[in-house]
Amino acid sequence: MSTEPETTEDAEPGAPGAGSTSAGGTGSGTGGGETGAAPSASASASASASASAEEARAGTEDAPADTVQAADAEGGDAGTPQVSEAEAELRAQQVERERIEQRKAEKKAPIASGTKLSGKAADLLAAVRAVESGEKPSSTVFEEPPPAPRRSAPEPERRPRPVAPEPVSVPAGPAPEAVQAVRQVLGEGGAPEVLAPQAAAVLGEGADEQLRADPWQLLRIAGVRPEQADGFARALLGAECGPDDARRGRAVTVWLLEQAALAGHTVLEMPALLAALAQRGVPEPDSAVQDAIAEGEALVFQDALEAGAPAPASADGEGTEEDEERPVRVLVGLERYAMAEESLADGLARLVNSVPKQDGSAEEWERAAAAAQGSAAELIRAVAGQGLVLHTGGEASLAEPAALLTAARSLGLRAWAATHGPIGRNRFAALLRHSGQAVDAPGQVTEAPADSPVATVSGLLAGLEGPGRDADGALDLDLLVVLDAPQLDVETAALLTESLPDGARLVLAGDPAVLWSAGPGRVFADLLAARICPQVASRRPDPGPLGELVSGIGIGELNQVEAPGKEVVIVPVRDAGEAVHRTVQLVVDSVPRAIGVPAEETRVITPGHGGAVGTRALNAALKERLNPGPGRFGGFDPGDRIVHSPAPGRALPGRVVTADAEGLHLSCEGETVVVPKERVEQSVRHGWALTAHQAVGSRWPAVVVVLPGDAAQALSRPWVYTAFGRADRHLSVVHGVEQALPRAVAEVPAKPRTTRLPVLLAPQISGT
Repeated sequence: MSTEPETTEDAEPGAPGAGSTSAGGTGSGTGGGETGAAPSASASASASASASAEEARAGTEDAPADTVQAADAEGGDAGTPQVSEAEAELRAQQVERERIEQRKAEKKAPIASGTKLSGKAADLLAAVRAVESGEKPSSTVFEEPPPAPRRSAPEPERRPRPVAPEPVSVPAGPAPEAVQAVRQVLGEGGAPEVLAPQAAAVLGEGADEQLRADPWQLLRIAGVRPEQADGFARALLGAECGPDDARRGRAVTVWLLEQAALAGHTVLEMPALLAALAQRGVPEPDSAVQDAIAEGEALVFQDALEAGAPAPASADGEGTEEDEERPVRVLVGLERYAMAEESLADGLARLVNSVPKQDGSAEEWERAAAAAQGSAAELIRAVAGQGLVLHTGGEASLAEPAALLTAARSLGLRAWAATHGPIGRNRFAALLRHSGQAVDAPGQVTEAPADSPVATVSGLLAGLEGPGRDADGALDLDLLVVLDAPQLDVETAALLTESLPDGARLVLAGDPAVLWSAGPGRVFADLLAARICPQVASRRPDPGPLGELVSGIGIGELNQVEAPGKEVVIVPVRDAGEAVHRTVQLVVDSVPRAIGVPAEETRVITPGHGGAVGTRALNAALKERLNPGPGRFGGFDPGDRIVHSPAPGRALPGRVVTADAEGLHLSCEGETVVVPKERVEQSVRHGWALTAHQAVGSRWPAVVVVLPGDAAQALSRPWVYTAFGRADRHLSVVHGVEQALPRAVAEVPAKPRTTRLPVLLAPQISGT
């Protein structure tokens, strides 16, 4: 299906490029693009900058149009002192990071951050889901004490759970005269002047002179593509402009690495990067990469292949020159992701190599395990003696982390769970309240009570949720159970591990078959493959026809299942118009009438935002039937279903309450959010229809998955598994891809991602 103007396939040098179920359709009746960015710095660049920035992470593991929108959400109002939720979250994280760094500096035991790195380490906090326009984060010296046996953390003074962030100051935007100077340069080069505030904020002091000296710096603005920057450069430089310009080579190198990060890579192999540069018209790719490295805009690494294998030796016991040389792969990456991955490896090694704080005797832990059953008991026993434990399983397996959390708190541990989003948080809180019984339908779960030990990962790190921080700036807890672990990217995971106090335990739990994180890295998959800590696989199958169907997809089989209660329904369609018609009919009429699930508790999932059956088209059709209105508030009306993305990788489903001079007022799973009017276009979408990446971590009573004919190339096993697995009671599949669906399930796994985490972990873990 058609996708957004810029796809990650173009910039993803390192990546590879009908089963039926029982039960008839619930509805009957007859049925009823996005454009590419122009290769010049003309007015089309404005649309591209907005759309591409909004969806820079657009794409599932197999289709660039299926992630939550990337955020250059802060670029359009850089000069406004309004404090947004994303800015408040980022500043709160920065305050806590400074406290952590101060604590580490006092220990006076720094170690080198890596033998292949140069320059100062990027501030990880500035990189935690705050991509905003590609601005390079401020640098600080990254120091951390070497791994050592863990001491028992002193019991800090308990503090009440924070309910709101403390007021934080936000750096002032660029001066009006600076914006005006940039606007003049952009006008001279034929670029949209609307980019001026964002360019001034990203490039900093003297932005106008930087653009005159190096027009390809325009590529640092989110959503700008090389062909647009080329047009801008030709207008400014005239005859001096050429494809062999060293400035162009450096800028395109960095841009390709950024695009690779959007596709999930933390680094790229050198041959793949050189090939991509050649494809983009850089005549001397090797020189371009070397220039970028020399200027500190990229880092190069040499990782030994088969790092765990011993070096071969000659028959007489003396090594030859060939024996001493082990094959290596040369990798190139951006500093922010390199630093995050190294920090994550250090933090995980610290957990694995240390002894956790002794809370409760061995006998007490064993009694708690004996009271549990099956793999829940295995999980409790593993956590009793280990600092890092992995837990895998589907939706039903959540009862086991719930049992662990209950047991740990009964032993006096300050135990907390963290989920990817608020819907998952509220569901898990309900599961805890029901003492392991099945949670009610998501529509009946409103919000987690104030005393519930469950938070979202973003809220925990920002200090908006959770136990708060101790006197040293670490999280005030003894055990952290992170659910939805496959959604952790390297930056968020690094910040989590760094925030854990000495003696704490970390459990990463999740379903390894779902889509990976929207951000770079594959943390959970890398850890499962590395086998550096105990792994507990749940033996609790997801129940019913839906559980049977989704479990089969997880192993590459699209099975026919018996669905006597119409739990699974297939609705064949011939074209895009019929797909939209059938989808609206299912949501508005058929599912409420035949299944008993109201329209407000049903979600639609489709592979992408653009195209004739993307989220935009489906949301427009659903709004017309479910909440018609003029869209006076930036296209929205009170009562509209929306999805709010305050930062890249985060999608908060909710509803529009009202709008006023402050902005658009939303209710997102019990949380009140006010989005300033200048940020609405970048961070709020209608939300009756979502992409699979927006839906991951959430579940609804009924789900309609739409598979139009042109979506065949977007499908993969993780995408189908994730989309079908969002349904609690009923799943309708609007099916127009014929045999592409079973073929995707059987033959199309997740696209590989290039990361360094396993190589970084190996020398730090005993016995690996």
